[in-house]
Amino acid sequence: MKLVGNIVWLVFGGFLTAMEYIAAGIMLCATIIGIPFGFQCFKLALFELMPFGLEAKKVEDGSGCLYSILNIIWFFVGAIPLVLTHLILGILFALTIVGWPFSKQHFKLMRLSLAPFGRDIVEVEGGPFS
Repeated sequence: MKLVGNIVWLVFGGFLTAMEYIAAGIMLCATIIGIPFGFQCFKLALFELMPFGLEAKKVEDGSGCLYSILNIIWFFVGAIPLVLTHLILGILFALTIVGWPFSKQHFKLMRLSLAPFGRDIVEVEGGPFS
């Protein structure tokens, strides 16, 4: 069922929003300072392509302060347009009963795009292809 959800997700905007993340990642990687932020955009783009069956988990290692600083910088550098995209699409999908699962995924991705540093993308039980 997750495979069907991911295919429908790609058709109804998942591919375009993933391209938004990739474009932002390329623009951020064009500068040396923006490379860590560009890599986060690429990580989010992969998560954007298959949100059903994947989940963001908090990393449990000793770089908490660094992640906090990078997330604060990220908020001003790249988060605002990405968060607004997910907020608008999440609200639009929530207006229909059929769109509720997609709305839930947009709000999950919105939370992740607010603070991507310190998070890893992991498979939930069954993975994205089941």
